[in-house]
Amino acid sequence: MKILFHSILPFLFICSIPVHAYTEKDLLQKAASLEQIKSALISDQQWVPYPTYTDRAGWDQFLGNTKDHFISEGEKRLSYEWQVVPATAYIEFERSGNRRIMEDPFGQNNQAIADLLMAELAEGKGRFIDQLINGVFYSCEMSSWVLSAHLGREQISHRSLPDNKKHVIDLTSGDLSSLLAWVYYYLHGEFDKVNPAISERLRQELQERTLDTFMNDSSFWWMALDYKPGMMVNNWNPWCNFNVLQTFFLLENDRDKLAEAVYRTMVSVDKFINYTHSDGACEEGPSYWGHAAGKMYDYLQMLYDGTGGKVSIFDDPMIKNMGEYIVRSYVGNGWVVNFADASAKGGGSGPLIYRYGKAVRSEDMMHFAAYLNSRSEKIAVSSGRDIFRTLQTLLYFDEMQQVMPTYKTPSHTWYPETEFCYMSNKNGFFLAAKGGYNNESHNHNDIGTFSLYLDTVPVFIDAGVGTYTRQTFSSERYSIWTMQSNYHNLPLINGAAQPFGTKYKATDVKFNPARMQFSANIATAYPEEAGVKQWTRAYTLGKNELKIEDRFALNGAETPNQVNFLTWGTVDISRPGEIIVKVESVNAQLSYDKNIFTPVIETITLDDPRLSNVWGKEIYRVSLNAKKVIPSGTYTYTIHKIK
Repeated sequence: MKILFHSILPFLFICSIPVHAYTEKDLLQKAASLEQIKSALISDQQWVPYPTYTDRAGWDQFLGNTKDHFISEGEKRLSYEWQVVPATAYIEFERSGNRRIMEDPFGQNNQAIADLLMAELAEGKGRFIDQLINGVFYSCEMSSWVLSAHLGREQISHRSLPDNKKHVIDLTSGDLSSLLAWVYYYLHGEFDKVNPAISERLRQELQERTLDTFMNDSSFWWMALDYKPGMMVNNWNPWCNFNVLQTFFLLENDRDKLAEAVYRTMVSVDKFINYTHSDGACEEGPSYWGHAAGKMYDYLQMLYDGTGGKVSIFDDPMIKNMGEYIVRSYVGNGWVVNFADASAKGGGSGPLIYRYGKAVRSEDMMHFAAYLNSRSEKIAVSSGRDIFRTLQTLLYFDEMQQVMPTYKTPSHTWYPETEFCYMSNKNGFFLAAKGGYNNESHNHNDIGTFSLYLDTVPVFIDAGVGTYTRQTFSSERYSIWTMQSNYHNLPLINGAAQPFGTKYKATDVKFNPARMQFSANIATAYPEEAGVKQWTRAYTLGKNELKIEDRFALNGAETPNQVNFLTWGTVDISRPGEIIVKVESVNAQLSYDKNIFTPVIETITLDDPRLSNVWGKEIYRVSLNAKKVIPSGTYTYTIHKIK
């Protein structure tokens, strides 16, 4: 069976529309009013589609042959030593920028709680209860469930140590809230047999830290309730709102209060949908799709379940576009298109993609999900501390197994609003190029860049991003080399690189599918001192080559231009006019005019595991340095495979 793919907009010649355009679509608020929500709500957790704790036959059937897996994982936690996160671990974020020293022990504790919960649900004999109580009670004793890296933005003190002056909802406090809400839902009766104070304390903490805080505090940036032009609304919004929604659905049984909370989340999630372009592309890249569109889907699914299907926007074409982005950004053999902070490997789990695809009736997504699963030795049945995803995976486990695993790369995909363009051909070329602007979520200064894959192997690459530190999301962000345009496949013009800022953008962005050509004027992506009147970069994909052309005009030329290409594997620049790149089984040649350029190669050592796990110990920047200073001209480069 073959799946037919079509471009997002199959016109012969397409110009993009302005980027970063917030449109008040308000899909959720149009789908249901507060009164309609109130009448549609399913009371007393009757929407939960999983067995009750005491339904042993139900759990045996629900878990199937995964039951022993969950029990085994829980048994590993019976001797787990709960880790104290000391004050100095929070303070270290300010001292050195290290986040992991606080995040790692906190995350390991939370994973232990998830493992123990699933083990107890699987076995049902009470064997994991005491250790689970230890984890729950320790969590309740913590001053905050928020990461050190996130506290400073929201706290009164603006410091990384919890100041206890207000509760904060961030990604991980929300994750832990929803996890503990499932613990309470399933096991509060068992806890009461030990001591009622345990459940009472847990319920109180969830009320104060999450339920009351969400309803009474509108100051959190991710809520975007006071959205103003220029504000960013990224994956935090659906991620946090989803955690809040499931906590309310699992704990709140007052219909009026629950309806108000649900509607408040809808108003907030609408801001994320409004901010996202209708073409559905995730400007944060495939690594973030599961946290952005994927979490939005989880949110919409829970809203659908909690209202008996009466509140749904799954039929809206935009929601389907947002889901299918993850299919179209897949290159092959685990490689994906990785703009911004995304990694070139991974992105999207099969079970999540399947569920999303089923909800929006996307055959492409469902078959692609089956294809991803067919490439794995076993299907991942756990999503870490995200119990909802674990349970949903199990719910659709058998059904997903029956779907034929098929994937076919489309010839082209064009996102006219986000300005992403993918082109491929039957000879193994896959090109990804972008326009955009330099204030996208998880932004790199990379307007006009490209990645080229040959036989699914990345040859000219986007390095991605290293391990997150304090510097990554601070005023120092663009001092990091991975964020800079001169470490992307872009020119250094008149000695100037692209700066950060919304005004630095591509203009005159066009895609011509008949010619398989993408072009953009990137002059406005460079600062005034670069003196660029025009720099139009065009990518044309032929049957056996990729042609790249730079047509430029400068107000004044003072410094020779430098055109950079990032690659890996082995690189040979010894023959004038040719650059030979060998990566795995692929050999490629980049041809340039030897009379115009002198090549220089820089070795970039990768000592950060987040980068080296993808690319190995080093990558290379090949710079074509212009021999002459000229105010206008045309540069041409051609890439083809060689045997």
